[in-house]
Amino acid sequence: MDFLPFTRPDIDEATIAAVGDVLRSGWLATGPRCREFEARLSSFAGGRPVRVVTSATAALEMALQIAGIGPGDEVITTPLSWIATANVILAVGATPVFVDVDPATRNIDLDRIEAAITPRTRALMPVDLAGLPVDRQRLYRIAEQYRLRVIEDAAQSMGASWNGQRIGQGGDLVSFSFHPNKNMTSGEGGCLVMNDEDEARLFEKLRLQGVTRLPDGTMDVDVLGGKANLTDIAAAIGLGQLERLEAFNARRRELAQRYFERLDPALGLELPLADFVNGNWHMFQPLLPLARMRMTRGEFIEAMKQQGIGIGVHYPAMHLFSLFKAHGFKTGDFPIAEDIGARTITLPLFPAMRDEDIDRVCTALSQVMKPVLN
Repeated sequence: MDFLPFTRPDIDEATIAAVGDVLRSGWLATGPRCREFEARLSSFAGGRPVRVVTSATAALEMALQIAGIGPGDEVITTPLSWIATANVILAVGATPVFVDVDPATRNIDLDRIEAAITPRTRALMPVDLAGLPVDRQRLYRIAEQYRLRVIEDAAQSMGASWNGQRIGQGGDLVSFSFHPNKNMTSGEGGCLVMNDEDEARLFEKLRLQGVTRLPDGTMDVDVLGGKANLTDIAAAIGLGQLERLEAFNARRRELAQRYFERLDPALGLELPLADFVNGNWHMFQPLLPLARMRMTRGEFIEAMKQQGIGIGVHYPAMHLFSLFKAHGFKTGDFPIAEDIGARTITLPLFPAMRDEDIDRVCTALSQVMKPVLN
């Protein structure tokens, strides 16, 4: 049987043709397709200003710069995310302050945030792990009480919602990712949703060397910018994907529901929170019962590969990486995140999967796990 990866983008022929049109146009870098993509994303975000860049990582770093965060400042975030979440805090010279996660949602534990706030705290950076949103009402009550900016790492939650409001339509600064493994892609890319045009203009300068174009054809530079402008090639892909996002997410919900129905409870897998109202089911991530298994996670992944099934790991607890140990973090600091990070697996889940693909994964899980369970 064909190998089943844990994710795969779905690019239709219309999008491929749109990319061909861009290539034939002669305008490959930032141009009319990027402006159209930003306009469509702005409509998606309820009319708020949106600007695109080469990655959500770049968007997060620029969001920190827009919020005025730098050396001496602290930003509270979760240790259970892709490393970019904390890397961008270090990149602007600030200090990441980790808070352990809630065992049910696997997102930052809002009950623990206030204890981590100090006079140096300037912002909260929540992450919607696997596309399940953090409770926005509680999050923003804390932010308002302590006068903190909120930079939402919504890389995984494109199309998700909270209490009926789409993520990005409200809040402070909101970053989305269009990486190939996300619910929609532009090949590579990301965007930032902002509060007003002043922030959007600053973002435009930060993403392209700090340049402001002047009416007489010259330019000025008044801030230190980088190079993170998106291409029209990527925007053409993103436009095609955005049109299909709602259908993509509906299919993900169907596939996730089938996992809940078909997984054998005897395997002892700890399943994710079954939220079919707010989340977009970016990933389906059970936890392995390693204490009952005569097999390591690495051995399990290899055994599933031999069955033709790809398994991901999203994510190890990042404070245990050497970079953050050098900043004083150690094993035992955030035990819930550490436990989840050590036992999590990402099962195949992408819109082009068939129902029988879910059944195939469930059968392979039983074949691999049952012989090694105590």
